[in-house]
Amino acid sequence: MKLRNRLLALVCLLIFIGFGFVFFHTWVEQKPFGIILFVCDGLSPNTLTATRLYQGGAGSRLQVEGFPRLALVRNSANDFAVPDSAAAASALATGVKGNNRALAMDPGGKPLASILALAHDAGRATGIVTTGNLTDPTPAAFYAHATDARDTQSIAQQFAGNTTLDVVLAGGMNDFTPESKGGARKDGRDIWLDLLGKGHERVRNKAELENTPAFLTRPLTGIFANGNLPFSTQVESGSQQPSLADMVRRAIQFLQIHPKGYLLVVDAALVSRAAEQNDGERALSETADFDRAVATALQYAGEKTLILCVGKHDVGGLSLNGYPLRSDRGVALLGTNAAGVPSLTWSTGPNGPNGLHLIPQDSAVTPAPSGVDPATLSPKTDAEPVKISPKEPAAFATPQAIATARDMILLGSGPGSEEIGGFLENTDVFKILRKGL
Repeated sequence: MKLRNRLLALVCLLIFIGFGFVFFHTWVEQKPFGIILFVCDGLSPNTLTATRLYQGGAGSRLQVEGFPRLALVRNSANDFAVPDSAAAASALATGVKGNNRALAMDPGGKPLASILALAHDAGRATGIVTTGNLTDPTPAAFYAHATDARDTQSIAQQFAGNTTLDVVLAGGMNDFTPESKGGARKDGRDIWLDLLGKGHERVRNKAELENTPAFLTRPLTGIFANGNLPFSTQVESGSQQPSLADMVRRAIQFLQIHPKGYLLVVDAALVSRAAEQNDGERALSETADFDRAVATALQYAGEKTLILCVGKHDVGGLSLNGYPLRSDRGVALLGTNAAGVPSLTWSTGPNGPNGLHLIPQDSAVTPAPSGVDPATLSPKTDAEPVKISPKEPAAFATPQAIATARDMILLGSGPGSEEIGGFLENTDVFKILRKGL
């Protein structure tokens, strides 16, 4: 009798456990352990198509094409239909559409909390990886506030006072060191040295990054170049310059030991640097490098990680023209095609018609009045005259290619990506990330 009661109790317990397991996995929302946001300028159908063909021809597929969730993202700013880098990045970082040039500030000038700060408050480890300067608008929108995103030296000071970041890997040493040491700071402050006093583990090259133990108990800051990191095509085999995939892999390894999970922001900044100069080959090779970094994240982060890939905004309006063969790839898509048409073209940039260098990037521009020849207008910039580079042609010449009105792509995989679909606002990316915390 006692044995039967014990067996009955055991069966009831197993049924209860089974029901609880099914209930938890069916009705209880699962939070991702890791959350990774990839930001890549120009992540539009035009650029993805051109990158796919450049990489392997029409039959090839990029890693991001395997993501199960896809949406188009509207990315206007509060004051302009086309955002600059600061407004577009701030919308992703804070969930609020701010004004162009403002960094993580609402339209009234009030500082906004970023998703990285909220993740830190929720007990998660946080990190930033970028191939550009750490003080550029995209990474800076996640840790700093400024009414003018061009004030990079003030932004660097804010980074030094930040206590929410656990891992940072980037370029841009000039903004952290004084002129007396070859940097750009005019106040004489050596912020790189200050970081050592604040307990940061500092690394300057790939060997130091690889040899740093993953079980760190203090913040890790790696700055690997005075300005932007070199393009992926410039990094030679055996170089001490880490690739974007290297930095993503190490950042995940450092962050994933945190028991409450992590949030990592990755900025593929060199796509914009190439686009600004009408360098189509590098724009495509850097987009392909971003795709390799995504593959690395999928390999090292695991299935319980929410991974989002989003285009911030598009610079230059790159287009691939003509009728390439299905097998055409690489250099076959560069230069002039068989029909005598440039294979790659831009809407704006330094390789436009001579004499029309009018519009500096990220500046408010008043169109020429009706009947006025644009060539008679004066440039609104103090920059040196721009030399025309032998890159792909642009329809209209500007010192640097400027942003275009294109919806961006949002791709997602992992727990929490189910909300991706249709047309979304760039601020919805923040909401998806916040829900995953």
